[in-house]
Amino acid sequence: MDMDDVLGRLAAVGPFFAVPYGAEPPGPGFRPLTALYGERLGPYVGEVGRRIGTGPDRVAASTAQFGIASRLWSLGLGCAALAGRVPDLAADRVWWRLPGAGSLELWLPDPGELPAGSLGETVLGNLALLEAPLRRSFGVSAKVLRGNAASGLVGALRVLLDRVEGGTAVALAGALLADGGPLAGTGTFVHEEGLGVAFVRRSCCLYYQVPGGGFCGDCVLRTRRA
Repeated sequence: MDMDDVLGRLAAVGPFFAVPYGAEPPGPGFRPLTALYGERLGPYVGEVGRRIGTGPDRVAASTAQFGIASRLWSLGLGCAALAGRVPDLAADRVWWRLPGAGSLELWLPDPGELPAGSLGETVLGNLALLEAPLRRSFGVSAKVLRGNAASGLVGALRVLLDRVEGGTAVALAGALLADGGPLAGTGTFVHEEGLGVAFVRRSCCLYYQVPGGGFCGDCVLRTRRA
């Protein structure tokens, strides 16, 4: 099964796991994520801030990064679970556009194909290009951004396990979050067969500052207040 077939099967898991792919874009206005991480970042964070009601501040910047991380993990973990391989999710190979309503849309012109063990490298390499401008322009800390990446990983895994056999995905996520892994120290991760996954992060994504936002289920502030 080639990567096109895997992505076609993955779309059945849910809309967050679906991505158009192939030489023809699914509409006008798509650009590489490298453009979003450059001159388009300010306007994009501003639009996210307008939609969530915070303005173009670090809350909007954190929310924007969390959404991108979650989409990338969903695509990578899903393909790993279905086929033991992942698409190449480098920032210059993933294209994006923001519709007038709804979340960021992605397109893979050439999905490529990497071994499942490359998941962390391809996703975290992508997110590393986004981290520096978010820290520089919006003051989001590295701890928050790493926590967002970890939380997005576990969130994608949780949804995936409800729909497909996810042994490979659990092993990959566990390795990324374990001591010595690239996301070590971001939170406490537990998986129990038949019961699913649990995660408590050691940072906060700042979403509680959104009007009416509240605390996320894995937020460190929730556990401290409890």
